[in-house]
Amino acid sequence: MVPHLKQRIDLISLPASSTIRQTMQTIDKGALGLALLIEPKTKRFVGLVTDGDIRRALLNGYGLESQISDVPHPEPQKARVGMTSCQIADLFSEPVRVVPLLDDNDRVVDLALFDQRMHLPVAAPSLGDKELQYVSECVLTGWVSSAGKFVRRFEKVLADFCGSDYAVSTSSGTAALHLALLALEIGVGDEVIVPSLTFIATANAVTYTGAKPVFIDSEPETWNIDPSKIEKAITPRTKAIIPVHLYGHPADMDPIMEIASRHGLSGIEDAAEAHGARYRGRSVGSIGDAGIFSFYGNKIITTGEGGMVVTDRADLADRMRILRNHGMSTDRRYWHTEIGYNYRLTNLQAAVGVAQMEKAADILRTKKRIAQLYDEGLESVNGISLPPRAPWASSVCWLYSILVNGNVIGDGRDRLAAELAKSGIETRPFFPPAHLQPIYNTGQTLPVAERLAQSGLSLPSAIGLRDEQIKHVIDTIAAISDSLAQQ
Repeated sequence: MVPHLKQRIDLISLPASSTIRQTMQTIDKGALGLALLIEPKTKRFVGLVTDGDIRRALLNGYGLESQISDVPHPEPQKARVGMTSCQIADLFSEPVRVVPLLDDNDRVVDLALFDQRMHLPVAAPSLGDKELQYVSECVLTGWVSSAGKFVRRFEKVLADFCGSDYAVSTSSGTAALHLALLALEIGVGDEVIVPSLTFIATANAVTYTGAKPVFIDSEPETWNIDPSKIEKAITPRTKAIIPVHLYGHPADMDPIMEIASRHGLSGIEDAAEAHGARYRGRSVGSIGDAGIFSFYGNKIITTGEGGMVVTDRADLADRMRILRNHGMSTDRRYWHTEIGYNYRLTNLQAAVGVAQMEKAADILRTKKRIAQLYDEGLESVNGISLPPRAPWASSVCWLYSILVNGNVIGDGRDRLAAELAKSGIETRPFFPPAHLQPIYNTGQTLPVAERLAQSGLSLPSAIGLRDEQIKHVIDTIAAISDSLAQQ
């Protein structure tokens, strides 16, 4: 036992024969709201009393000189040296916030503390002084809606970031995808090929146009749309392919775009989760006819809500700017020649986006460091498969995501997630495949997407995580894996 820990335990320990007064003094010294009751000679643990127990005793007529051993208090939970963190976590409950850890001689050697502040999120925005400065400028100058310098500035900086000629900001990533489809004249009766393993917005944006999403299975190597299965799904009605760079790993774009070119189809990259990822040296989003990004609060670059379409085609950029602004003519104000949408980004949101882009390199470096720490710590954990790393891709690991082998870890992904939650570690399951969703439910069997969805789990990936917090996640997963593998 380290010296400072022993001193802390000694500070809150006293004989079971002590008075309530002495116990209150001990509790006051320890600042944990409790005292450990021990046998003076052997130091053996015999009980635990909280300040709440004492309050109730005083209200029930006990005096300050009453023996603390006479005060009613619940039987304490006790842990043993050698128990896993998962087993110890099971001992906590609403009234139980401290669990003594005992050695073979029943002496207290450590304390397990339940801290409600201990919560490691899957994702969280990184906002600082620059974001506040730019937003304050918008407020102080009154430029808070869709007009203002930050909108144009944000579009320019993201276009440069992607190496694209044009960028059109939108109110969300879903709106960006919808606009791109509309600008490419995709509508009723058309078909668009999409991966089934993606967030539902990819398929929904197709449906908004009146077109039909056609779902394709994933490839096991990258978890993205399988290029070898695309051609079989093409019909005379097919107008576009939407590869998704899932969880920040690029899809294999060259064969996809070759198929699109050969069949006269458009290619729209859904890079909502992949800001800064690269495919064979090229920025994702800049490879197809258009690429879309999301700036939702959990994304690598965030504006709270928001999106962007990048493209090298002036005709698409011009048309999307009209469609996002209610279909208003550029030559005559308040003159509408077609149905448009209110898909504009506000200057306030763009101000946050500009500040985020100014530290994009630091954010991406941090994401890379987080992924490396997880890779190193989890590579030897039984039952865990690491995220894909194709040699031609530079992934940004938007969410560090693993696969959980249910044959090794009993009950698989969901059991691991439940055990991690007990330690304050948030996780998220993979997206359910779109072809199984009630709104689509195509009756298809897409085995790779279904297997990935059933075993995939995203771990805390917020850039504010400290190295020791990531190590805590790794150690907890390893302990749970060992425990469940033995059951």
